[in-house]
Amino acid sequence: MSEMTHVDQHGNVTMVNVSAKPITRRRAVAEARISLPEFVWAKLIDNELQLAKGPVFATAIIAGIMAAKKTGDLIPLCHPLGLDAVNLSVVISGDEAIITCIAEIDSKTGVEMEALTGASIAALTVYDMCKALSHDIVIREIKLIEKTGGKNDFKRTT
Repeated sequence: MSEMTHVDQHGNVTMVNVSAKPITRRRAVAEARISLPEFVWAKLIDNELQLAKGPVFATAIIAGIMAAKKTGDLIPLCHPLGLDAVNLSVVISGDEAIITCIAEIDSKTGVEMEALTGASIAALTVYDMCKALSHDIVIREIKLIEKTGGKNDFKRTT
């Protein structure tokens, strides 16, 4: 059970106690990819999908930032964090929008869940804003790209 950080010695679910951990600079980068049909991409003007609901990517970026800030309210055992920075970007590659979320904080606990939540909600916002045109939208590969700070750093190589 000791490897399960959200389970105590009696097998009960618990929030990790980070009180004895040192404050370090924490940074996490997460990515979500979303595929859209070609006729949706036809609405692209200056790297922005302009739809009746408004600018899709700009709205998704705002939603992702808001979600990252609320991660502790959404995921039961996440610590509520006052993030120092959250940055989202959307890059178009072929028939995909690649959403990247970077979260940063000086804290006793990491921000990978915040980065993953930001990227996920941004992708869901793109889906929501485009679904009137087509439901043939695929959100895929929501993944942690890298994290620094804490016990172990991580960098995805593929």
